[in-house]
Amino acid sequence: MSEAEFLEKLRRLSPERRAEAEAFVDFLAGREDQTRDVASARLSEAFAKLDALADTPPTAAQMQEEIDAARAERRTRHADRH
Repeated sequence: MSEAEFLEKLRRLSPERRAEAEAFVDFLAGREDQTRDVASARLSEAFAKLDALADTPPTAAQMQEEIDAARAERRTRHADRH
C-alpha cells in the first residue's frame, strides 16, 4: 500500500477512529524508541567492557563466559515472549 493510499484510508475514518489510529501510531513509535534505547545501552555496555579490557586480551575462558551469558540472556528474552 502506498503512503497516499494509507492517508486516504485515514481520511475516510471517523474522527474517533482517527484518534485511535493516532494513539496506535504513537504506541508503535514509542516501542521503536524503546528498542533503540535498549540497543544503545547494550552497545554502550559492550564499549565499556572493551575499554575495561584495555591492553589485556580476554582469555578463551572469559570469551566463552561472555558467549554463555549472552546466550542465556537471549534464551530468557525469548522465553519471556512466549
